[in-house]
Amino acid sequence: MAKKSKKQQPGGTPATVALTAAGATYTVHSYDHDPAHPSYGEEAAEAMGVSPDRVFKTLVADVDGALTVAVVPVAGQLDLKALAAAVGGKRAAMADPALAERTTGYVRGGISPLGQRKKLPTVLDASASAHTTICVSAGRRGLEVELAPEDLAKLTEAVLAPVSRS
Repeated sequence: MAKKSKKQQPGGTPATVALTAAGATYTVHSYDHDPAHPSYGEEAAEAMGVSPDRVFKTLVADVDGALTVAVVPVAGQLDLKALAAAVGGKRAAMADPALAERTTGYVRGGISPLGQRKKLPTVLDASASAHTTICVSAGRRGLEVELAPEDLAKLTEAVLAPVSRS
């Protein structure tokens, strides 16, 4: 059984609390997380029976010294050059995992683009707009939230840009 996180909010995670406070329409999907699974995102897609192109992972990158969130399909990879260009930067690299955890308030594999401790610039891969709904982490491993990509973009003030590659 999973330990209750100190960051857990009464009535949900910071992500679901933020969605509820915003009056957003969303569905929570829960599954048993397997710590031995090699990919958090692929595990979520398999467990929910959802195509991997509809399940998006939240990655934190450093763009010219500023932490930036990229939300990309689990079936693809983040294109760091495209991410930098999407936010008007020159260089991007993956952020230090410990810094990403401290800044967002979530653990790796459970970082949600919603309800982060510190609001970071966010880029949602343009492929999200091809779907009626997408799934993103709800703030802990084994918990996903399904919502319209337009709602996610609005709530995170995300830029839509092609930032993933196969």
